[in-house]
Formats: sequence, C-alpha cells, structure tokens
Amino acid sequence: MIKMIIADDQAIVREGLSLVLGFDDDIEIAFQAKNGQEAVDYLKNNDCDVVLMDIKMPILNGVEATKIIHRDYPNVKILILTTFNDYEYIFQGLKNGANGYLLKDTDSKELIADIKKVYNNESIIGSQLSDSLVAGLQNNSQQDMIESLTSRELEIAKAIADGKSNKEISTILFLSEGTVKNYVTNIFEKLQLSNRTEVALFMKKYE
Repeated sequence: MIKMIIADDQAIVREGLSLVLGFDDDIEIAFQAKNGQEAVDYLKNNDCDVVLMDIKMPILNGVEATKIIHRDYPNVKILILTTFNDYEYIFQGLKNGANGYLLKDTDSKELIADIKKVYNNESIIGSQLSDSLVAGLQNNSQQDMIESLTSRELEIAKAIADGKSNKEISTILFLSEGTVKNYVTNIFEKLQLSNRTEVALFMKKYE
C-alpha cells in the first residue's frame, strides 16, 4: 500500500484527487495538507511514501517544502503536480529533490501509474514540460558541459536519460556497478547537476 499526502491549497483539488486516487487498491490517502508546512508537520510523527505537491501555496510553497522533506525525510518521494508550466519553478524543484513533475491536466490513469513509478524509484517528467525545460537549457554553457563528457560518460548519461539503473547500465556496457557509479559521479560534477532526474532533463536537448 502506497501511503500518500496530497498538498494543495484548494480544497476542491485535494478532495478531487483523493477521490480519484482512492479508487486504486494500492493507494491510501493518509493526509490532505492545505500548504507545504502542514505536509512537513505531518511527517514529523507519521509515515508516508509519496507526497503529491502543489507549487504555489501559502505559508510554505511546494518548492521550499520539497527541499525540507527531501533533506529531513529522504525516503519520501515527491511528485509535484502543478498548473505552472514554468522552467524556473520546475528546475528549482528538481534541485530541491523532487522526483518528478506532472501538470494538473494529466489523465487520472497516467497520474496513478506515475505515482507507482515514483514509489518504485523512477523519475517522472510530464511530456508537457519537456519544451520549457529544454528551452531553459539551451545556452553555450550547457554545450560546453556536454562537450566535456568523455564518450563513455556521454553513453552513460544517455542511458540515465532512458531510465536505466546503474545495474542495468553495467549489464549493457559490461562494466562493474562500481565503475558505473564512478562514471555517474563524474557526470554529475561535469554537468553541475545533483541527481539522475536532472541528468535526464539535461540530455533531452541532445536526443
């Protein structure tokens, strides 16, 4: 059972999402938060697997709440659901530890499927968001960064963008997992990124 928090300042959105997600036998809505602070406070004394987080909320917004939850409760996955198709919010959320983004017009079946993917350690980036993210990455500094990667690092970065785990990459490239891990660390440093989701977004430009 996936225990979830829905954090959104609009009651009708919280209740609608709770109703839709509650139909799935694998999901339990443990708490509805009106803002990011309520979500953070709930986690102090309660377990949760996934937080479905709005971005613009009073008291504590979704970007800042994501930062706190990722820091204090690293095992909790965060999926931001928003109407704001804005590069700055999206990339900052990823920097703060979000596991993915979807827009609020996402189909309910896709939303449920993506929640389960995030729960199983996959990163989710809504297809609607790709253009804005790619546009935000299109400058000379990013081109210099990609050119700094060795051919092997570039190969592994592309595999990360395809959703491959270190174990899967090691099997495909006939490398040890430790070697792949070292390559991934180098990729993070050269691209000035901090997680696999950011690498996947970065590499969309070069597909």
